[in-house]
Amino acid sequence: MTGDHASEAVGPTAAVVAFLMREAGEGAQLVSTHISHVVIGREVVFKLKKPVRLAYLDFSTPERRLAFCEREYHLNRRTDPDGLIYDGVRRITRGPEGGFHLDGYGDLVDAVVCMHPFDQTTLLDRLATVGPLDPTLVDDLATAIVALHEQAEASGDGDGAARMARVLDVNAKAFVDSGLMGAEAAAAFDDEFRSALDRHATLLDRRAADGQVRRCHGDLHLRNICVIASRPVIFDCLEFDEDLATTDVLYDLAFLIMDLWHRDQKAAANRLLNRYCDATGEAEGLALVPFLVAVRAAVRAHVTASAGGAGAEAEAYLALARQALAVVPPVLVAVGGLSGSGKSSLAAVLSPSLGPLPGARILSSDRLRKAHFGVTPQHRLSPEAYRPEVSEAVYAALREAAAAVLAAGSAVIADAVHARPRERDAVEAVAGASGVSFLGVWLDVPPDRLMARVEARRGDPSDATVATVRTQLGYDLGDIAWHRFDAGRPQDEIAAEIAALAQA
Repeated sequence: MTGDHASEAVGPTAAVVAFLMREAGEGAQLVSTHISHVVIGREVVFKLKKPVRLAYLDFSTPERRLAFCEREYHLNRRTDPDGLIYDGVRRITRGPEGGFHLDGYGDLVDAVVCMHPFDQTTLLDRLATVGPLDPTLVDDLATAIVALHEQAEASGDGDGAARMARVLDVNAKAFVDSGLMGAEAAAAFDDEFRSALDRHATLLDRRAADGQVRRCHGDLHLRNICVIASRPVIFDCLEFDEDLATTDVLYDLAFLIMDLWHRDQKAAANRLLNRYCDATGEAEGLALVPFLVAVRAAVRAHVTASAGGAGAEAEAYLALARQALAVVPPVLVAVGGLSGSGKSSLAAVLSPSLGPLPGARILSSDRLRKAHFGVTPQHRLSPEAYRPEVSEAVYAALREAAAAVLAAGSAVIADAVHARPRERDAVEAVAGASGVSFLGVWLDVPPDRLMARVEARRGDPSDATVATVRTQLGYDLGDIAWHRFDAGRPQDEIAAEIAALAQA
């Protein structure tokens, strides 16, 4: 549906395409890819599979094309349950008079996936060129991906590391065949990937045995996501190769993280991973994410080169793969301050610049508290949820989660008030026990500004009110030995200074 070139159909499908163009109505357009013809009308879209047999697919008979159309429809309804894009499958038959019909009598000639047209300007690859993607859109996208992965069928074969090894085999050959690099450079690059795979093989196999290798989307990038009725809709999953689409769920997610990072949507890439982990509780698997992003970038590099893409773009993918493969030590940054000081917004700005790609895992006491009570981040809790013993449990959960993420090699931002000296000491102790560097940050804001910020919040995970701020202003904060920043300054400036301190 998002092929690159309009064209006229030739060969045995020409008559069928002409029929579909008439059915689609005046002004219909034809877009073709190497395996499909897509007829786009004002009110309907027909996707017709070309009668081809390739190494990785076989659309050579009408019966096979019908079966693959049905598979495409049912797989994509996982992410489009309301049918905003996918409308059904229709058989193309030839009647006694020799003419074509949709779901008519006569012999099966072909089949099409029927879809509703949508505004192509809402494709996320286009929105990404306009400016930063809306954070709420990214949150909703993470929710949709989690839902897909939760319902996806597990492979049950325990084949984790071996699946990734097969991808590396293809890459190693394609680096040379595509003209991307010479044999010596390709061998050295492949060695880096093999070393990373060796480090992660045990975890990949364990995740496969635990059911984390599933029948995923398989082609989860920005061009296969659009916005309809203010929400993201994922479409066009990989339907013709079960093996390619059956992967670790994090490898599926890694394609989108890579695409966002490549398009300089680093904040969105980091936020997507954080919201995914918020929903799934993923911690140990974070160790794999940089490697999986690197593999995805390497694939795009040689695919771009093979397609005659601009050398600069292929090189950019290569540079991204190398960046993701680089070993970056984790760090724990604790951001403290009274309610309304801007801790969470600063954490979001800071996170992409800390630790391995795509940046730090943000552990927010506000979000953890909501998770503790089994409600959404935007649900307002009663005052009972803020009793001292509950807050103690939330802070303990934050420290436990931080230790798990650090053990996976990822950076952590601990986002909480940290008003009491013992709370600050306890979070710093996590870094010491984990053997990583620690940086404590305290945000100073005048009381009137704290209250104004809290009063202006809408749809925020924090339940703090002006009354909360007044209570906090009466706390004995003790001696704050952390690095103190005037939170009235631009957050990007503060984040840059914190990142420099964390990497010193």
